[in-house]
Parts: sequence; C-alpha cells; structure tokens
Amino acid sequence: MKPTKVLFMLPYPLNESPSQRFRLEQYLDFMASKGLKPHTQSFLPPGSWRLFYSKGYILRKAQMLLNGYIKRIMLLLSIAGFDFVFIHREAAPIGPPVFEWLIARMFGKKIIYDFDDAIWLTDKKNEGRLERSLRSRNKVASICKWSYKISCGNEYLRQYAQQFNPNAVLNPTTIDAENLHNPARYRVGKNSDRIVVGWTGSHSTLKYLYLLQGVLQKIQHDHPHVDLLIIADRRPEIQFERLTFKYWTRETEITDLLLADIGIMPLPNDPWALGKCGFKALQYMALEIPAVVSAVGVNNIIIENERNGFLCSTDEDWLEALDRLIEDAVLRKRTGQAGRQTVIDNYSVMSNSSDFLSLFE
Repeated sequence: MKPTKVLFMLPYPLNESPSQRFRLEQYLDFMASKGLKPHTQSFLPPGSWRLFYSKGYILRKAQMLLNGYIKRIMLLLSIAGFDFVFIHREAAPIGPPVFEWLIARMFGKKIIYDFDDAIWLTDKKNEGRLERSLRSRNKVASICKWSYKISCGNEYLRQYAQQFNPNAVLNPTTIDAENLHNPARYRVGKNSDRIVVGWTGSHSTLKYLYLLQGVLQKIQHDHPHVDLLIIADRRPEIQFERLTFKYWTRETEITDLLLADIGIMPLPNDPWALGKCGFKALQYMALEIPAVVSAVGVNNIIIENERNGFLCSTDEDWLEALDRLIEDAVLRKRTGQAGRQTVIDNYSVMSNSSDFLSLFE
C-alpha cells in the first residue's frame, strides 16, 4: 500500500511562526513515523517574512508576493501526487481564494483547512478600505465550503465553520509538554528575593498588555520586590520601573519564560478575542507557571478558577489574583502543578496525536 501524501501549504517558513509550530509542525515527524509523507511549502520567505506585516518596504513586499505566487503556481503542477492538501489560514495572504478553488474544484483534492484565529474578522480598528479589500476575509467562508474537513482551534471557531460545512472539528493548539515545555529539562537561575510577573507574545498582541497598565502600576507600588518580564519581537511602551525586556528567539523562548513566577494573559471581550486559542496560558501552565488570564473565550474552558489558574473580569479580579500569588509561594506551586497536568491531559501533543492523524482518514 502506498503511503498517504500530505501537502502542507503554509503562510510562513518552518520553525518561525508560533501558530504553525504548535498547530502542525510538531506533528510532522509523528506523521512520518505513522506512514504518512508530509511535504511543506511556505508562501513567504525565511528570515525576512515579518517585513510583510510591517509598515513600509513596498518594493520588498511586492517581490515577496510575486515570488510567493510563482511558488504556488509551480506547486499546482505537482499537486496531483498528493492525497490531502492541508492549508493553514490561507494559500495566499491577499486576494480571492483562487488556489483553494483550483485545488478543490479543478484538481478534486481533499482540503484540510486549519485556522486558530477569527480570520474572517480583523482586530485593526483603523483598517483602510484598500487593505480590507485586498485581504478578502470573506474568502474564509468559501474555503470552508470547499474543504473536506476544517480543523478549528476552539469551539467558537468550529461553530463559525460549521455554518458552511458540517465536517468542522475541534483541533486545539497543543504543547509538547515532554520535549519542549517541560520545566524538568531546564536549569534556570532565579533570584529568590524577587517575584517576576511575565508576559510573552508578538507585537500584534502587545496592545492587550496595555489593558493592565493601571493594574501593573498598582502592583509596582504595592510590591517593591516584583519585576515585570516582557518577551516579544518588539519592545513595549508600557510604564513599569522594574521592567526587563527580552527579544523573543526560538532558542531561548523556554529558558526566558522560566524566569517568570506568574504568567499573565489579558484580552478584551470582543469577537476577535473569542477566536484566540489560549496559547499563552497553555505555555505558562505547561511550565508550571501559574496563569492569570482574562475570562474570555476558550480561557474559560482551559482554566478552572483558583485551581489550575485564575480567571479575571475586572481590575479588582486581576489585583486580587496577582496579590495572592505574589505573597503565597505554596499557592504558586500548587496552581502551577495543576496547570501543567491540565496541559498534559488535554492540550499536549501526546494527548492530541491520534485526533490530529484522524484529519487524514
């Protein structure tokens, strides 16, 4: 029997985007061990792909787009040899879903369509008409209709997809709690006299951290032994006297995060945030760092309040949770251990591997 061949059409290069890494890349070797043959192709180039989402660089962006479209067109010439086509988010970052239509309707291939954000919406409040038109976000509904299965990061996303296709399944973002997010594998020197409140994320989510500006100012005043750690790809503008900024790298992402004693994940309660899949919380929890998160969307499913983390709806909730964890080392340890067990049981690669493979049945 010939092996099942799976083409992964990805927006970003391998090993560089958290979304891809934790939704599909960490399963590639596992797929190969089970007799499947995965093949990957990214639209944007390694190293410089983040320029595409930055201001300016018009000529560079145009070149990236041209090269990406040429790669996709050339790929169509060999697509007959694949049994499934796994598309993460979209085949191309702008324009209508031409490639998806060709793959499904002309070539008759089974598309596995995967997304972990409410990508039919936008969180840009001042998005211009031109950008809105180029992004063609209404294509998400069409791709859902043409797909064999839809892999959704949370129940909110699944319910959206199910409007267009009954074969929408829940496939949570998962953590490799054994080989990567495993605190037992690392030695990190920490100052026992200081308590570190940590946040990690990209420049696109830094704005959510500013929702806690007032809370963090109060923590700064009331707890002189507390420091703030920010790990991101851009330096934040938040006001906090005892702030340490670390530029995110894949090589140091775990050891940097293990410097934190408490992890925070603020979110607004809006339709875009409902599409979030709790990745920050899962990272903290897997590393036995107690997570304090906004009571929004999937966070309410991942976190059982005051057992494996803390859910917050108001500034008062945030202050109470942070105060308790800052002052109680036993509570931090107990909450962190319960959080890690939740990840192992429900949000780890090991717990989800068979469900991921079932996408290709």
